[in-house]
Amino acid sequence: MSLQLILRIWFRHLSLALLLAFVALGSARPANFDLSPLNKNDWTLGHAKHLLERAGFGATYQEINRVYRLGPEQAVHLILTGGAVERLAPFKEFEHSGIFDHSLDPFPPSRPALTAAAKISGEGLGIKVREGVNRPLQPIVNKFFYWLRASRLETDRVVYWWANEMLATDHPLKEKIALFWHGHFAVNEDKVRDYRKMLGMLNLLRKHGLGSAENLVNFVAKDPAMLVFLDAGVNTKNAPNENFAREIMEMFTLGDGKYSERDVREGARAFTGWEVEGLNFNFASTNHDNGKKTFLNETGSFGGEDIIEIIFEQNECGDFIASKLFTFFVTENVPPLLRSDLGEILRAADYDVSKFLHTIFLSEGFYSEEVVGQRIKGPVELMVSTYRKLNLSKVPGNPDFNTSSELMGQRLMHPPTVAGWAGGKSWINPSLLFERNNFVLELVFPDIGFIPPDRAPPFIREVTNVQNRLREGLPVSSATAPTGIAGGMMAESNKNADRDEDFNTRLGSMRGWQMALERVKPIDRHVSSLDLSDYLQKQNVNTVVDAVNTLERDFFSLRLGKEQRNKLIAYLTSLLGSDRLNYRANNSESALREFFHKMLSLPEYQMG
Repeated sequence: MSLQLILRIWFRHLSLALLLAFVALGSARPANFDLSPLNKNDWTLGHAKHLLERAGFGATYQEINRVYRLGPEQAVHLILTGGAVERLAPFKEFEHSGIFDHSLDPFPPSRPALTAAAKISGEGLGIKVREGVNRPLQPIVNKFFYWLRASRLETDRVVYWWANEMLATDHPLKEKIALFWHGHFAVNEDKVRDYRKMLGMLNLLRKHGLGSAENLVNFVAKDPAMLVFLDAGVNTKNAPNENFAREIMEMFTLGDGKYSERDVREGARAFTGWEVEGLNFNFASTNHDNGKKTFLNETGSFGGEDIIEIIFEQNECGDFIASKLFTFFVTENVPPLLRSDLGEILRAADYDVSKFLHTIFLSEGFYSEEVVGQRIKGPVELMVSTYRKLNLSKVPGNPDFNTSSELMGQRLMHPPTVAGWAGGKSWINPSLLFERNNFVLELVFPDIGFIPPDRAPPFIREVTNVQNRLREGLPVSSATAPTGIAGGMMAESNKNADRDEDFNTRLGSMRGWQMALERVKPIDRHVSSLDLSDYLQKQNVNTVVDAVNTLERDFFSLRLGKEQRNKLIAYLTSLLGSDRLNYRANNSESALREFFHKMLSLPEYQMG
């Protein structure tokens, strides 16, 4: 039995015990958050470490020391503007695979809608219907499935590009706030079905995320990805669609119960005519309702911009957005009085997110014992911060970033609902904690059976069977038959259908995957050149005690208890066969990696 399998089984048995430990760790919450400014004489190395953890993705011990020496005011200034930490790799714009062509726009809402229209017009997606042949619509169906597959694979490349920028940037807060807004304005590629729109919205959040929240809502309201996701294209004066009007109040600005159904209906009328043309917003005046509307007790011939302006005049808007920011960066517990205070700070800053965070990051409460190390790191934060603390300059391709984060509960560009990810304790249950342990395991002991998911996508079994049956020389009718159906009347029916069908969906799905794999560029699948022996040796670590203390200092926000530390010391001593580190020993690196996995699988490491 392999070491990797043994460790997986061992940690699965430990998952419930570790989960119970989380309950104890997460029980401390601030009863009264002190918003008064931090005394600069109270500034410590631990404060700098906490700031870099919450306002970014953690840092190395050397970076923490540099930020500490800046003092609180300069440290927070550089956190907000960039430059508090060094860039680890040059910035590069996303490199497109070149998978899109203009015949794909506008992309049909469904395969049935596409084929029905193609039968009438004689073409679809830039391809003419073939005449005098079997399956005359097959190339059109193939292209439909091609774009679905290619856009998803390219979206996975966008996520890798973003993850690498989170890791390498000299402005971590720019990416951290984009991560916050991505969960706040939760748009899913599964519905948008266009990686270009997803990338465009991501860059919008990255560019404007630290500016005015009101401006950002206006930008997002006109963003093609959001408009497609919330069905704005079918919002016309003759048939107002309420999706966007409802979500902009409930999810983005006011919260549930702070508006009426009349506000939803009237708001929907104001947003009529907001459409998408390619990658651009378009206002179709002929589809807009110019009549008078009454919205949040104000009456006028409102358009969409007016609705947003009225929303931001409500006190509850400031309270709602400020508390969401506070929950993400500080703590989940926001009592009503604190919620009002936070809203007032944001409104007084004219909804400027940077000014709001400046106040929070320089407050006494932000560095209190009830806050430091009491927030469960989300999966993406966990992964990126681990890489950053190891001083890696690039996200490894093995383990796969998208798969690992999804198994831990957070696949970027694919939020589970319009409400985004719940966060907090929802990140932790026995299964999810087990996957967190596996992430560290596969980082230190890369999976030798790893198959890149972008080269071997998750085919459904029936689609895989089509390829295998065609290899065997079976005709399309037999190759695409559901598994287990052969012979008799059904087989004869398949033959008859094969002679006169317009297209074959299973064949189209398979061809779509094949075309996508040909055209989408592969993700770099390098394995990190992890060297824990070198990492510790460079810091003059020569004893087991020093090794445990150094790893605790560099990777943990919470201090380990005496009993926990003693157990770790005993465990590493048993792995090395000595209380001293012999870097020339054959087993030293393997032992250190096994220990590193155990240490980073502790509940304390999940907290930041």
